[in-house]
Amino acid sequence: MARITSVEIRRLDLPLTRPYRLSYRTFETFEPYLVSVTDSDGRTAFADAHISPGSSEETREGGWARLNDWAARSIGLAPEAARAAILEEFGESKVAATAVMTAFELLDHPEATEIRAPCRLPLLAPVNETEPDAIAGEIADGVARGFRTFKVKVGKDVAADLARVGAVQDAARGRATLRLDANRAFGRDDAIRFARGLDPEGIELFEQPCHADDWDANAAVAAASPVPLMLDEPICSLDDIARAGTIAGVGFCKLKLKRFGGMELLREALEAVRDHGMEPVMGDGLGSEIHSWLEACVARTTIRNAGEFNGFLKPRGRLFENPLPFEDGAIMLEPGYRPRLDRAALEAATTEIVTHT
Repeated sequence: MARITSVEIRRLDLPLTRPYRLSYRTFETFEPYLVSVTDSDGRTAFADAHISPGSSEETREGGWARLNDWAARSIGLAPEAARAAILEEFGESKVAATAVMTAFELLDHPEATEIRAPCRLPLLAPVNETEPDAIAGEIADGVARGFRTFKVKVGKDVAADLARVGAVQDAARGRATLRLDANRAFGRDDAIRFARGLDPEGIELFEQPCHADDWDANAAVAAASPVPLMLDEPICSLDDIARAGTIAGVGFCKLKLKRFGGMELLREALEAVRDHGMEPVMGDGLGSEIHSWLEACVARTTIRNAGEFNGFLKPRGRLFENPLPFEDGAIMLEPGYRPRLDRAALEAATTEIVTHT
């Protein structure tokens, strides 16, 4: 049985083409942790994940420490045994655990990323502009590039948010649908006021209005909203999915690979969303090209709406020699596609590296 012989961990710094603004943080760069592994049969695999400060209690320094601890303890173990050991401590740093567990998973199951048939995976695009004329131009440009779903960030000012959403609706009418995302920024009363002020035409869903731990507040907004709610940050386990399925007005759950510990575990969770009467949405808009590729491989057989694994479009450069194919608003996967890391780009992006043997 093959054993793990080497685990290399890198901190990467990927500057963005423009700031990516969320309610809790504005990102100028993505800083994922890349894990590359080798076993005694000479097989190799890699995966990464990005800890987003403010999204959860995980910290980058804490994740880096746990990664190095898990990597050191995995040397000499079979990949499956290493994954099982980390899974027992998964809650200590879910994102960091997912990066290393997915790399180990791909040692044993490279078929998880094998493309056997052509696949088109539509993505959504963020709306960055704030003024009506600029919004109209941005939507027109996005539609021309093939996007049919746009995400609008809300959560700061009810009146201003409603006005901006109305401007986006006017620009997108008949050409695209919208997703609204508060990133947990609203209090209960403001979220209800915002939801009740919406014209539901062309709006697919309203994502995570209130704090992740405040299930009661989110349920109250779901009851008041004329469009279905989607829960995001609270959804980290099968129990969370089951709980979301009991809330009237919650029609969607968004899942991310980095919260579930691996590709097969993510597939099981996506199926569970449908089993509980909701529709899954999937993707991490803060993910690198590596993470976007991994989520796209899962999405091929699991989701039927616009993917949110569009993070690879935000940095100034790519990490693959053969970049993740993208055209007409979608990732286009052809049979036989398997990415190769661009070593020069990787070295340029690396700010720290540790190798465990």
